[in-house]
Amino acid sequence: MLNSLLIANRGEIACRIIRTARRLGVRTVAVHSDADARAPHVRMADEAVHIGPSPARESYLVQERILAAAAATGAEAIHPGYGFLSENAGFAEAVQAAGLVWVGAPAASIRAMGLKDAAKQRMIAAQVPVTPGYLGADQSPERLRAEAEAIGWPVLIKAVAGGGGKGMRRVDDPADFAALLESCRREAAASFGDDRVLIEKYILSPRHIEVQVFGDTHGNVVHLFERDCSLQRRHQKVIEEAPAPGMDEATRASICAAAVKAARAVDYVGAGTIEFIADGSAGLRADRIWFMEMNTRLQVEHPVTEAITGQDLVEWQLRVASGEPLPRRQEDLRIRGWAMEARLYAENPATGFLPSTGPLERLRLPRGIRVDSGVEEGGEVTPFYDPMIAKLIVQAETRAAAAARLARAAAKVEVWPVRTNAAFLARAAAHPDFVAGHVDTGFIERHLAALVPAADPSAAVCAAAAAALVPARSGDPWTDLTGFRANAPAERRIALEIAGQPHLVDLDADAPAARAIATDEGRVLFSAGEAWAFGPPRADDVAGGAAASDGAIVAPMPGRIVTVLVADGATVAKGERLVVLEAMKMEQALVAPFNGIVAELKAREGGQVAEGTLLVRIAPADG
Repeated sequence: MLNSLLIANRGEIACRIIRTARRLGVRTVAVHSDADARAPHVRMADEAVHIGPSPARESYLVQERILAAAAATGAEAIHPGYGFLSENAGFAEAVQAAGLVWVGAPAASIRAMGLKDAAKQRMIAAQVPVTPGYLGADQSPERLRAEAEAIGWPVLIKAVAGGGGKGMRRVDDPADFAALLESCRREAAASFGDDRVLIEKYILSPRHIEVQVFGDTHGNVVHLFERDCSLQRRHQKVIEEAPAPGMDEATRASICAAAVKAARAVDYVGAGTIEFIADGSAGLRADRIWFMEMNTRLQVEHPVTEAITGQDLVEWQLRVASGEPLPRRQEDLRIRGWAMEARLYAENPATGFLPSTGPLERLRLPRGIRVDSGVEEGGEVTPFYDPMIAKLIVQAETRAAAAARLARAAAKVEVWPVRTNAAFLARAAAHPDFVAGHVDTGFIERHLAALVPAADPSAAVCAAAAAALVPARSGDPWTDLTGFRANAPAERRIALEIAGQPHLVDLDADAPAARAIATDEGRVLFSAGEAWAFGPPRADDVAGGAAASDGAIVAPMPGRIVTVLVADGATVAKGERLVVLEAMKMEQALVAPFNGIVAELKAREGGQVAEGTLLVRIAPADG
């Protein structure tokens, strides 16, 4: 077993690796940027090294600084985690050239599977079925459009070097192809330094099925069964589960055998994932499942595989990197029960899932389940990295029981003032179609209205807030409002303010139980995964702030201006794209709220802006 390990990553994955390493007696070294100086993974490790400023490109992505940290601390090995440099073949080679052990896939395997077009060609040669599409070298817009026409709409444009949902666009209308191609290429260049794309047939009822594979240096390769990652939004996974609903044993055997064949085709060593796209329109069938790509690293969703197999995949990684054979043979692996994982993000579903940043004054995560997190109460969600707060992982004997447990867990999340998708997750896990296993990658889009909590508080929230404003029978009501319920007469009414808006609410003796707390700024109510600021009405309560209705287009989050699509004095139509803003690895297009004229243009390409900054002001066309 290795003696010491530097983790070239941050957040929840660094914490998760440290836990296993500590159990195995391996000394750990953490690295951190300015923004992460007080992060949990820094304190958990036996030693920590500062490697640069907050932006990842100046710290976590600087190979020389990570190698220097390993040399300075005497680390024997480097674990890249996932993201950042985990699938960088050059970094893997640099680690080994420095005399260190690389806890990851061989550089040759990373290169073989890192480019989607080359990987597909290799899979075709290995007789692994692949999705119909265009993988050619001619990258001219004219050729790409012609190939898309030949494949048939809709198609999917994908970055050749892509991953994590970046550099990917679905095209339904030929008229949108040019604009979406340009956007895809721009995002691919920014994320991967490579703007080449491929074209694939878009499967209309797609299921995202992936298989966990593992290889060692002794020629052994096994699979640890499949995961279903079909619940996605903008190609980003939201809820993952294992095993896949509706998977029969014959189809499982076929897809898992194909995954092992794919891994053997590149002499794979370590943890990897073979991703497949399945046409779920008639259920899962072996002849309707195709190879998409391989992730040559540990995946965010690996805990669900650990749950159903009883294996620690990070321990497997460390043992394989130490030269040991795989801990289990294929015949020793079994599926036990059902597991689900939900990604709790700092984002606001009510505003189109825009990222939410700021201090975590309140952070309470559910107990009794596995929670993988890299932040803590009193910390901060910064704009520099992925906005994940935690992964909520549940296990049960049946799928229905696992879904119910996940819904309850998400509903118990309490975060303030950062906004989260907790209520959205709770609704998704409890939705009848999800519980019934009717899932595909369009699930969230189809049910969005039912899944996204309303911007205005429900009657239940209003009733709970009103109950919390009634003084307790003794003592100061704000010293402890936890679980407060009122028994006031039903005919009484109370005026209050929730989320800045006035409400007049009938007191209800049966008001739903909710948790309320006092903060320095006021009171906050937590209910079913949502968080609401509330309190007595203010005498000077007036609406304030610029809104799109007055023509002011402001930055909805901190970020960088990628493109300015209009000029001063230009005439614009309602819905026309004005500015493209990039933040937290995502592009957000800001559009005109009505027909008008650009009266004021503050946005400048390449400029960094803070949340609330005026970017464009539109004046009505009639003056």
